Amino acid sequence: MDDFAADPSHPRYASLLMRHRLEVAAERGMLAASAMIAHGRGEAFDYLLGERSTTSALAAARQALAVLQAAERPVLSVNGNVAALACDEMLQLANVLQCPLEVNIFYRTPERMEAILSYMKERNDALGLDVTVLGDSPDATIPGLKGPRAACHREGILESDAILVPLEDGDRCQALVAMGKDVVVVDLNPLSRSAQQASITIVDELSRALNNMLEFSNSGEPVEVDETYDHRSILQAGLAEMLLSLK
Repeated sequence: MDDFAADPSHPRYASLLMRHRLEVAAERGMLAASAMIAHGRGEAFDYLLGERSTTSALAAARQALAVLQAAERPVLSVNGNVAALACDEMLQLANVLQCPLEVNIFYRTPERMEAILSYMKERNDALGLDVTVLGDSPDATIPGLKGPRAACHREGILESDAILVPLEDGDRCQALVAMGKDVVVVDLNPLSRSAQQASITIVDELSRALNNMLEFSNSGEPVEVDETYDHRSILQAGLAEMLLSLK
């Protein structure tokens, strides 16, 4: 997905690369029609962050990794945009955590599920990993949700105690929190329902957030849960860091 013509020296090369990945994913049938709109909305907030990982985002990423590592049954949730933007990083993180990935999408169709699952298998094989990827045969439902997007795997999302759900919609995040799970969200908008309701919110661009978590895991230093971690304070810091760019 990374074979495109933009000059790597371009100051916004990383952002252009993400757009290209979405274009390719759309051509493969992985994305809903609204995918580009959602991504563009996030990009606007990333401009306010200066397209960098802030101090609060790094603190949240570290806490997120610690919580997922400490969990007994962690799982990583993948939708179309996540698969398009950061499939490799999600697979690598799942490999570090020795946990499954589960494809769970808002606008669920057999065609989209097949497109996403086949792409993830491609990348799993290309990376030489053996990560379990669930999603093709859901056998349970998320309480409080209705329709196809409530479908999930018992051995994945349903029975997990901690879950990473990047780029998640608010009511699904709320349903997962109501199940008693530690819910980690990656969301560039600190005011979104998902960001507000999650247990931990990383206010950062997805690939940066995941790469930060991978760097923490590979640092050789212990990453432990911070019992003093304050979700509200981290969100407020993320918003304050954005407001600074307007001065």
